[in-house]
Amino acid sequence: RPKALDEPAKPANGGYQILGSIGVPVLLLSSANTVLFANRSAEAVFPVRTGASLLEGFRNPELLKAIEEVREIGVSQTVHYREAPPRERFFLVGIHPVEDGGGRDGARVALSFVDTTENVLIQRMRSDFIANASHELRTPLSTIRGFIETIRGHARKDEAATDRFLAIMQEQAERMSRLLDDLLSLSRLEMKGHVLPASTVSVNGLIGAVAEDLSDIADGYGVSIESTKLAGDLVVRGDEDELTSVLINLVENACKYGSSGGKVELYAETVDLPSGAGVRFSVRDYGPGIAEEHIPRLTERFYRVDVEESRKAKGTGLGLAIVKHILNRHESRLRVESVRGQGSTFSFTLPVSKSG
Repeated sequence: RPKALDEPAKPANGGYQILGSIGVPVLLLSSANTVLFANRSAEAVFPVRTGASLLEGFRNPELLKAIEEVREIGVSQTVHYREAPPRERFFLVGIHPVEDGGGRDGARVALSFVDTTENVLIQRMRSDFIANASHELRTPLSTIRGFIETIRGHARKDEAATDRFLAIMQEQAERMSRLLDDLLSLSRLEMKGHVLPASTVSVNGLIGAVAEDLSDIADGYGVSIESTKLAGDLVVRGDEDELTSVLINLVENACKYGSSGGKVELYAETVDLPSGAGVRFSVRDYGPGIAEEHIPRLTERFYRVDVEESRKAKGTGLGLAIVKHILNRHESRLRVESVRGQGSTFSFTLPVSKSG
């Protein structure tokens, strides 16, 4: 007998076995937007079921309008579809007229969904990053411009004021230089972020070098660095310069923001990982600690717990973002534990090199 347009499709007999197993969501709709077929991917991603109306799961006017246009003109279209929070997702939807035998049946359309969420979020992050970077650079530039105008104006013959203004201008120029250095570091890390480091690093050598390099800086903050090496040295796979940068960043932050505790501990310890032996590097301070609500955002670019304190400490707001990118390249992640009034511990773990 002829099949009614709104009769649900049967994958076993209707030639949809391949669609049922492909990795992107696919829907087949009747003339009344009844779901005739939904593959496994569609059922896993969207609240749809065969035999139900598309409107139960989709209420996007642009999508529904495009479906009707495809029915009318018989030409495929693509539209952007956004699923609202709490789980915001983005899709590029292909809408295609369905041919039945020798030609179009005039009613059925097929929808395919390509998840573009990651690309959209990356683009959004880049836009935010550019806006934040522009703001961070604009502030010192405005300061420098203002003092130049002052020096060229009524302060031209005031040597004491000129010296004071020049010192501030130098400080702002150095701030811009630090920011640009960090921006370039982030850019380089993003370019090679998918390439795993091929070299190896001595754990004790790393701990010793960082503690020695930062001893003078720590003294300037009234802090002592207490470093503890492994009883027997081990080697981890990693880029020595990048891992040094991670530890310097963490120790320097601990000295700046945890100086009230008087000491910073830098140590390594062996741990068991699912893949075998590992080494956990930790930096511990005894300062004021970090409120829990700030911890998930610490590695965001330009995020600061206290903006004024960060600027006084000459921070760019990019240090922990750089740390995060380096650790991602090493297939590790930064762990933060903090108790208000007791201090904070920043740590990460790397596997012991089996060839080292």
